[in-house]
Amino acid sequence: MIIRNYRPLVPLILYLFFVAVPVKLEAQVRFTISGVVTDAQSGETLAGASVLVKETNRGTASNSYGFYSVSMIPGRYTLQVSYAGFETVNTEVNLNAAVRQNIELKPNAELSEVVVTGKASRDQLSSGQMGLEKLNMENVRNVPVLFGERDILKTIQLLPGIKAAGEGNSGFYVRGGSADHNLILLDEANVYNASHLLGFFSTFNSDAIRDVAVYKGGMPSQYGGRLASVVDIKMDEGSSKNYKAEGGIGLIASRLKVEGPLEKDKGSFMLSGRRTYADLFLKASSDTSLNQSSLYFYDFNAKANYRINKNNTVYLSGYFGRDVLGLNNTFSMDWGNSTATLRWNHIINSRLFSNTTLIYSDYNYEIQNLDDRNDFNVTSVIRDWNLKQDYQYFAVNGHTLRFGINAIHHNIQPGEINSSNTSTINSKTLEKRRGLELAAYISDEWILSNKLNIIYGLRLNTFKLLGPGSFSTYNEDGAVVSSETAGRAEVVKSYVNAEPRISASYRLGLNASVKASYTRNTQNMHLLSNSAATLPTDAWVMSSNNIKPQIADQAALGYYRNLKGDKFEFSAEVYFKNMKNQIDYKNAANLRANESIESELLFGKGRAYGLELFLKKRYGDFNGWLGYTLSRTERTFEGIDNGKYFPAKQDRTHDVSAVGLYKINKRWSLSATFVYNTGNAVTYPEGKYRIDGLTQFYYSERNGYRMPDYHRLDLGATLEGKPGRKYQSSWSFGLYNAYNRHNAYIVEFRDKTDDPSKTEAVQTALFGIIPSVSWNFKF
Repeated sequence: MIIRNYRPLVPLILYLFFVAVPVKLEAQVRFTISGVVTDAQSGETLAGASVLVKETNRGTASNSYGFYSVSMIPGRYTLQVSYAGFETVNTEVNLNAAVRQNIELKPNAELSEVVVTGKASRDQLSSGQMGLEKLNMENVRNVPVLFGERDILKTIQLLPGIKAAGEGNSGFYVRGGSADHNLILLDEANVYNASHLLGFFSTFNSDAIRDVAVYKGGMPSQYGGRLASVVDIKMDEGSSKNYKAEGGIGLIASRLKVEGPLEKDKGSFMLSGRRTYADLFLKASSDTSLNQSSLYFYDFNAKANYRINKNNTVYLSGYFGRDVLGLNNTFSMDWGNSTATLRWNHIINSRLFSNTTLIYSDYNYEIQNLDDRNDFNVTSVIRDWNLKQDYQYFAVNGHTLRFGINAIHHNIQPGEINSSNTSTINSKTLEKRRGLELAAYISDEWILSNKLNIIYGLRLNTFKLLGPGSFSTYNEDGAVVSSETAGRAEVVKSYVNAEPRISASYRLGLNASVKASYTRNTQNMHLLSNSAATLPTDAWVMSSNNIKPQIADQAALGYYRNLKGDKFEFSAEVYFKNMKNQIDYKNAANLRANESIESELLFGKGRAYGLELFLKKRYGDFNGWLGYTLSRTERTFEGIDNGKYFPAKQDRTHDVSAVGLYKINKRWSLSATFVYNTGNAVTYPEGKYRIDGLTQFYYSERNGYRMPDYHRLDLGATLEGKPGRKYQSSWSFGLYNAYNRHNAYIVEFRDKTDDPSKTEAVQTALFGIIPSVSWNFKF
């Protein structure tokens, strides 16, 4: 616990908040205009809507629940409220007392997008937030992906600084971080494994999603628990105006969503489900090894909200998804996530907004071997209970404060093996591990002038490893040096870390700005994997007496510019990240059902640095983006390569992505994506030798070689039904890997058949060209 290192910083932060931030009213009287911005068509709240006071050219943005607040001296003002894809509204306000002014915005696809998005595009220049990308769900639905299934996480991978974990994989790496360094939230619930079918699909059905925010750096203080990124996904709330249904039927999956009012203009619901049916095709086979096998996933999203009165609204949402893989009644594996979120929004007064949330998250898997002599059943569970209390205070003089507390109780069942009396496999139960993670945060977004905007804050994180159980401490060789037994709720080990964060932007005229940020993050939940791809059975462990919290310090600098009347948006960011207490495994480590798994680990440092370029065309018949990343990410461990820095497995020097969306007319639209990246760093054999007639390969430096470069082109087309009808439908067509590139998924080495003294490399490709078609409907 090194909290004393932060003592010089804490008084400075406290001084800035409580002395430099003037939360008292000025001598001149001010009144407040506040309210909620909603979609006039569906009644859903609009997060991030721009609220501008035209007379002062100052304003704010609605928060995650559509609430806004601005304070001014008495007078007559015009509020200009805008949101991408909606008509801009101008509202006259006579301010001689506090005013509640709710705003409804009307969608209008025919409106000139210059008017709709021009102000919003300049907001991103002046905002102090850095490293934030927000996904347009319409674009997500049009981007061609594997098997034609719309996929949020696959679209995220097309952004600079974010790299796919592998061919067709929904896992991703952000700015040199590992796969477990990403905090993925669904209505604030942590999703531990966000993939279906071993990573080929994400758990998120795009029909059920309202918006997605991706933080690559400069994360606000309200987020914590991961080192690299935050993917904050909000479910659709459903329409409080009328009933609707939409869905689609594809080659491998179908989906259906229904929504409508619980009580008109006061409450709504949304239900959405999706299921694949590859198993139905298997059952049609005459081969018994196939028709008795299983291969499918399903997921279900639900959300409801009810406005009790003008100041109180409650929300309840949940997700349940599961994968089932089975082989001819001899082996099966299934895994899945369950989440539930209960939220209470309370407008305390015109400036103070409260959000109280209770969250449940569960991830588990089960493996069954049904062989008569070796039958066994393996289960593992991660279960969290999370309580959050967040406040947002809209102070005067350009300050918006956020503060709150968070308590998470972690419960991990690492593994339990059950077998019959006749099985050759012994039953075993690994001890459960429990932990309590507490955090408090405070931050301030301070608009100093029309040019300078600063977001600064502090997050204080405490982690406690709890009993009951037996706990061993290991030395560098993996030998036990001490052991202790702890009772229920007894604290075995605790850590305290302060996480200062600051981000600032400075406007360079009307169309350009520079930004800089520094962020510290800590992580107490760690994923252990020695496979090339993230698997459902990879083990999660907590910080302990052997495993310290991972820590990352990231600094970034960026230049942003809008071009040609805000039609184009350009950005260039450089970053450097220093990582401590990184985790790797010893050579030949056993991570499966290992009671002494912590003895197999190595601890070291990491660093990552890079340049990200991004050019986006915001609107028009043709739009899309180009992204390029030049980067390195390295690790060092005393037990690997004599302590020298070596490339991490996710290290790629070059990464290029291009996305194009073209609207030919009102019915036809085309889309294309192209990706190219340097091959991942891998460990190949340096030589070989033979023992008892068997070839053994000799490996030296870790990740000293590269996989072949990867590139792929995907194409898509959408045909909309005839416009003007209440019932709407469309057809979506796609070609994944359009020029049939055989990208290497794995490269294996073996003796050459005709000359065993020589070695040959065998490359396996996962996908060739894959066509897809789906029919979508809405009414």
